[in-house]
Amino acid sequence: MPLSPTTPDLTALDLFVSVVELGSVSKAAAAHQIAQPSASSRVRYLEKQLGISLLERSPSGSVPTAAGSLVAGWAEATIRSAHELNAGVDALKARRAGRLRVVASLTIAEYLLPSWLEKFLRNRPDDSIKLEVANSSVVLERLSAHDADLGFIESPVPTPNMGSKVIGVDRLIAVVSPVHPWTRRKSVAVEELSSTPLVVRERGSGTREALELELSRLGFEAPNSALELGSTSAVRSAVVSGTSPTVISERAVSADLAAGSLVEIAIDGLRVDRELRAVWPKTRPLPQLADELLKAAPAT
Repeated sequence: MPLSPTTPDLTALDLFVSVVELGSVSKAAAAHQIAQPSASSRVRYLEKQLGISLLERSPSGSVPTAAGSLVAGWAEATIRSAHELNAGVDALKARRAGRLRVVASLTIAEYLLPSWLEKFLRNRPDDSIKLEVANSSVVLERLSAHDADLGFIESPVPTPNMGSKVIGVDRLIAVVSPVHPWTRRKSVAVEELSSTPLVVRERGSGTREALELELSRLGFEAPNSALELGSTSAVRSAVVSGTSPTVISERAVSADLAAGSLVEIAIDGLRVDRELRAVWPKTRPLPQLADELLKAAPAT
């Protein structure tokens, strides 16, 4: 059945939904990276095309009319379907071209993926992988927004809307510099760790979430942060040259432990093992190149 001549333009409809969500044409224009006069013109054209008034405009902003609220509600499903169509077409193009968009949390991206991806692509001259590095929360956001085909996370949080595969296990350990007073003790109680300011990753980090979840399970508050940093390497460097402890991936500090620039501290009553997972949206088929990559995952 052919579409009606009054079927609204999708970009104008998307802009209108943003006006309703943000409360003003100017904010919607900024979100869509267009000039405000252009945004106003598109919304007026949409009203003309539909033959109804969609917005009540005032100096303080714009609110939908009763009819506009209905249209906005109907439009959300249409816009969502359009995004899914675009994502599906992009996935088909990427599959045909042998391109894969991967987004991975920092520990996995720094200490697992480089050698794995290099080995995987060694005999695939026509394939390519674009890797973005972000914390676990952002990984899930990128996948949900169709900005990536495959993700890797360390976070223990449930991901009900994602397919997943465990690709390895990682242990978190407490470490300090060699001059820290804890190095003169056999172990530290979990209560003391919980009450000691630590060098930590930013919120949304899988490392931080795993530690806080396990402490909460044991009945302890999350430690205060002496310093909050945006990467595993920065945390490691801060502890090597500083006076505060951290809890960090064992993989990330293995060389420092061997060299003696960091010392592992046993924490009585605390063990944090976490699964490293590949994740992808259940609403989209896993691209062939992603499936082949996961099948080639080394035992870790």
